[in-house]
Amino acid sequence: MKAHSAPGKILILATESCAYPGADAVGQAHMSYPANTYILRVRAPVLFPERFYLECFDKGIGGIIIMSCGVECPYEGAYQALARRIDKVFALMKARGLDTRRLRLTSICTVCTRAFIKEVKQMNDLLLELGPPGSEIAATGFSKTGRVGT
Repeated sequence: MKAHSAPGKILILATESCAYPGADAVGQAHMSYPANTYILRVRAPVLFPERFYLECFDKGIGGIIIMSCGVECPYEGAYQALARRIDKVFALMKARGLDTRRLRLTSICTVCTRAFIKEVKQMNDLLLELGPPGSEIAATGFSKTGRVGT
């Protein structure tokens, strides 16, 4: 695929009890990651409905990384519910012709600085390859509604 000159924006949903302290540890260690990254501290990513992710892509967010506590989540059943929700979002993305690699669910702990950097770098590299959201739509002929040619 063609590499694009500027990657899109990366939104990170970082859980306040695990991933956000991990992001803070990255800063305290003076490690760097791409400037196109925006971190949103959240109590639990499961609180965001499916349409949230689609609206982010519609508004130009190139990729979303959900950094959660995984099965270590302090809210019982939240991670399992989040995984089910993301499966639904993947189906909606496919219907719109969006590459599902634009959305990633990963577990990051409070001291996972290398894993944090790796996830951001991988998403940044992917966005350089894919270009802005919607470029898949143009290539496949699908519209935002999932219909051909509309």
